[in-house]
Amino acid sequence: MRYDFHMHTVYSDGELIPSELARRAKVLGHKVIAITDHGDFSNYKELIEKALLSKEIEKYLDIKIIAGVELTHVPPKAIPKLARKAKDCGAEIVVVHGETIVEPVEEGTNYYASMSEDVDILAHPGIIDKETAKNLKENNIFLEITSRRGHSLTNGLTLKIGREYKIPMVVNTDTHSPKDIINFEFAKKVCLGCGMTEKEAEKALKEYPKELLKKLGLL
Repeated sequence: MRYDFHMHTVYSDGELIPSELARRAKVLGHKVIAITDHGDFSNYKELIEKALLSKEIEKYLDIKIIAGVELTHVPPKAIPKLARKAKDCGAEIVVVHGETIVEPVEEGTNYYASMSEDVDILAHPGIIDKETAKNLKENNIFLEITSRRGHSLTNGLTLKIGREYKIPMVVNTDTHSPKDIINFEFAKKVCLGCGMTEKEAEKALKEYPKELLKKLGLL
């Protein structure tokens, strides 16, 4: 079964409404998906409200929907404050849009995200320094291995940091369109392709998602 904790809908820059996203994910073997549209101070409340409303779909499809937000291009020093506000507003998961090398994400984003106990996943982090890595471990923030084109260029480095500091990693798609959703077999190829061993891939695809769900109080 697949777990994907980073997916977008029409409420930010995705192509699918939540019900179609859930249905397509279900067909590809997903057990859990998180709706994490791009948010900042101007729209986080609206996005979380819509994601929470989308949980109604759970009654009709055998799939778990987690309501969240991806804090995106937020000024670094504001990230902990906004992450707290998101959780207070009902977000079940908070993802931070990390310092991917293919976008002009402000330096310091990874560091300030790593300082927040309210952040759950640092997505496509690009290049991670040692201090940030230590903070991620201390605050139980998960690292993302991504299948997203461009963002995936630094998966190998993310894996290296995750190994060195024993930071749990999950495999997400950063889905924006139907073609981005992947099944378990392809997700495993993403793991092996960035250098994971078979055992590490099994952890990233099966064990660590359950650990994240426990952290979120959803398992």
